[in-house]
Amino acid sequence: MNNEQRIRSTTILAVRKDGRTAIGGDGQVTLGNMMIKGGARKVRSLADGKVKVGFAGSAADAFALLERFEKKLSEHNNNILRAAIEMAKEWRTDRALRRLESTMIVADKDKILLLGGSGDVIEPDDDVISIGSGSGYATAAARALMKHSNLSAEDIVRESLTIAGDICIYTNTDIVVETV
Repeated sequence: MNNEQRIRSTTILAVRKDGRTAIGGDGQVTLGNMMIKGGARKVRSLADGKVKVGFAGSAADAFALLERFEKKLSEHNNNILRAAIEMAKEWRTDRALRRLESTMIVADKDKILLLGGSGDVIEPDDDVISIGSGSGYATAAARALMKHSNLSAEDIVRESLTIAGDICIYTNTDIVVETV
């Protein structure tokens, strides 16, 4: 696939506020300059709904990582930080995993973490983090709403993703939000 045909998609945003964590994503998948799917679901529940995961990047790669993360969660009693660190170590050192082109946000009621293929495990300072094509727009909107509104975490995610969808051509407003 050349650069013009590169699959671009998604904005995933997670916000933690007042003891609630919300993670949401849009549904757009774009191939080159065409939108080819509008209702993709890029947010999933794990650990009987106690852990939420959103992913950006190649869908096949994301599902491979999702399965591995779910296994790590199970091995580490649903401790997302421990599971994320173990997954990042494996992701960085495993030759096949290093080639995967996807990024994930994982969240539970206490933590939000970004996991990346170069061994990244990042916890945001301000309980707001996003990935994907419209992440800058969504993060800016969420930070403003966190600071200047009384909206819930879920409402901040939904409104911020709507704003990103109105600005970013690779993000739409077919939004799914999960809370924990």
